[in-house]
Amino acid sequence: MKLHPCLLAAALVGGLAACKPTDSGSPASAASTGKPRVALVMKSLANEFFQTMAEGAKTHQAAHAADYDLIVNGIKNETDLAEQVGLVEQMVAQGVQALVIAPADSKALIPALKRARDAGVLVINIDNRLDADTLNQAGLQAPFVGPDNRAGARAVGEVLAKQLQAGDEVAILEGVTTAFNSQQRRAGFEDAMKAAGLKIVAVQSGQWEMEKANGIAAGLLAAHPKLKALLCANDNMALGAAASVQAAGKAGQVQIVGFDNIAALKPLLADGRVLATADQHGDQLAVFGIEAALQALGDKTSPAGRQTPVEVVTK
Repeated sequence: MKLHPCLLAAALVGGLAACKPTDSGSPASAASTGKPRVALVMKSLANEFFQTMAEGAKTHQAAHAADYDLIVNGIKNETDLAEQVGLVEQMVAQGVQALVIAPADSKALIPALKRARDAGVLVINIDNRLDADTLNQAGLQAPFVGPDNRAGARAVGEVLAKQLQAGDEVAILEGVTTAFNSQQRRAGFEDAMKAAGLKIVAVQSGQWEMEKANGIAAGLLAAHPKLKALLCANDNMALGAAASVQAAGKAGQVQIVGFDNIAALKPLLADGRVLATADQHGDQLAVFGIEAALQALGDKTSPAGRQTPVEVVTK
């Protein structure tokens, strides 16, 4: 049975942290303050990871209020590309000097970002890497500041593999299939499973969403009674998968791993409902991008990309 995302969160962790509304700021113009205006445009603020990212960015700006102003935006769900394009256009119209973006799609956002760059706005790509070939075709430079998602997912998968035996059946719940970080996390999971001789019986997209993953996991458990593990490309999907495993009466029989290390997952890590996740330091990820933008604006140089840390988290 599918459950509403908020009910899933409440059932699993006793709270509704994943259902907070979008928050945005409206600072004065750069001309009036003498400070650069930086816009942070994220994916779904229904996802606790991006709530954490937003709070980290706001905390950084509060500590550097004399240095820059910040506008924070996010879309309602992970696949609303039109809304994210609209946010990019709004930020350009509001006269921001830099745009730090976690794109919902690795290709579809590039035309809007090219228009932003042509309007003189510096573009920094965080979280989900934009497609290199499409960037080249558009003539857009957007340095990536973020983790190695494939390495992080592989490390999480290796923790899982130690709990299983060669030949065991596993399934992967990937994110939005056109997102580079989803592709990389799937590849990392596959690297670890193949190295351990485990059998991947299904790969399906939960589109990063808890409710979607809940329904898919229920179907996989029914279709593959020998399934030993569900590898989820983010923790929202891991929460949905965990609810399905509980509902199927298979707690302890089917292992679950995730990616992001959101607070809502901690009780599940503690009691074993989820084996492992990856911490990419969501509270600092936007900050890394903001700092890159501020340095480039201050130095009047082309910003450089940066690989940020990611670590495995277990009980």
